[in-house]
Amino acid sequence: MPYKYKVVELREKLMGGKMSGDKLEKVLNEHARQGWQLKAITSTEVKGRVGPGGVEGLLVTFERAT
Repeated sequence: MPYKYKVVELREKLMGGKMSGDKLEKVLNEHARQGWQLKAITSTEVKGRVGPGGVEGLLVTFERAT
């Protein structure tokens, strides 16, 4: 059975603070309602909007049958 994948970037606030568990839960539930299933969560450095550096973030990978 063929599958389709979607990757969503979630990043911490640029000026400190931790990733919100509520924010992650909202994204997971939102995609589940659309038929997506969580495949993986990967911690990564995500390019920030300001300056050359990055911020800690998550890549959330979803999968669903096509």
